[in-house]
Amino acid sequence: MPSLIFRRGLDLKEAVADELAAAYHSALVDQVRAGDHRHAAGRLTIHLAREFGFCYGVDRAVDYAYQARRRFPDQRVFLTGEIIHNPHVNDQLRAAGIRFLSDPRESLDQLVPDDVVILPAFGVTVAEMLRFREIGCTLVDTTCGSVLNVWKNVGRYAADGFTAVIHGKVHHEETRATASQALEYPNGRYLVLLDRDEAGVVCDYIRHGGDPAAFLERFGAMASPGFDPERDLQRIGCANQTTMLMSESLGIGEMFRQAMADRYGEAALADHFRAFDTICSATQERQDAVLALLEETPLDLMVVVGGYNSSNTCNLARICADRVPTFHIAGHDSLLSATEIRHRPIGPPSTAGDGETLTRDWLQARGPVAIGLTAGASTPNNIVGQVIAALSGVAGPGAPAEPLPRP
Repeated sequence: MPSLIFRRGLDLKEAVADELAAAYHSALVDQVRAGDHRHAAGRLTIHLAREFGFCYGVDRAVDYAYQARRRFPDQRVFLTGEIIHNPHVNDQLRAAGIRFLSDPRESLDQLVPDDVVILPAFGVTVAEMLRFREIGCTLVDTTCGSVLNVWKNVGRYAADGFTAVIHGKVHHEETRATASQALEYPNGRYLVLLDRDEAGVVCDYIRHGGDPAAFLERFGAMASPGFDPERDLQRIGCANQTTMLMSESLGIGEMFRQAMADRYGEAALADHFRAFDTICSATQERQDAVLALLEETPLDLMVVVGGYNSSNTCNLARICADRVPTFHIAGHDSLLSATEIRHRPIGPPSTAGDGETLTRDWLQARGPVAIGLTAGASTPNNIVGQVIAALSGVAGPGAPAEPLPRP
């Protein structure tokens, strides 16, 4: 058993406040917020979404990591992997002396009881948690409350004999941790589905049956050990990775509700289907805010800022791309000039990838230009401020030469 588990901070919030502000605050973002989320620079007008950037869970996780480094100055402090999906934040933590077990030449096998291990906002699997406890490390648990809520519902499904159908990315840290919760129960089962297309295949199986071997050939790597579609699709409960596209998660839930009603009848639906609201409120707020911006403000293009492996950021970009030309960038250095931009291609989760592409002539050369701006929940304000300043610099004649905010 570990000597200590910290789940409510380490009583050093005020002690690290200045350090966090220096690393992640932006006076420029404060100024834009105070100006009704609007920033004018020459021919450019930037419209900042009402909700963007760090959510409560991410802010709390980063805060706890800085507190842990301050609380244990003479001990090795590790993160199991990325604390959030933002390279700037993770590099800042490395610079503060926190080591990542996912980095080259680092390994869980090197841990000793005197070490401190920070669990990320995504959480860790049940097996990983057990291993840390067996070693006896001090644990700092930053698992987001929204993630814990999903775990609770998945546990209820498993306890009552329902298979958890999880809308998420099967290799994502959060989804792996969520799926592991089902296996805490003797008859716990799970199935992870990426999108509506995969959900449609499973719904067809529920309605009409099929070949179990063919089903497992396609979905076996996404299902719990020993998964039997004939047995395990009779009773299902829907859950999701908290950062998925809200409308898609809700749509998949409705697909399964209808499939179960078609198979068993509306009168028996409660015995075969369950769904709880496991949409993260911060994810929903950011998606709602960008939809409101797109509906209320005429825009020439959208810029979405955040890590390329950030699920919630990629989904914000997908929402925007349906309405207006959209560029998902990692930070201000993606804005090479008024004629060139580096960005992540936008597409369904199964096709987009994490690489960059270069687009030329992305910004109209003359005349007024209105740009919408938002950022994923793992993007700090200083990165957003740098992007605002960089956009002001490349917008064309008449834009003030505004220095980039320091990281």
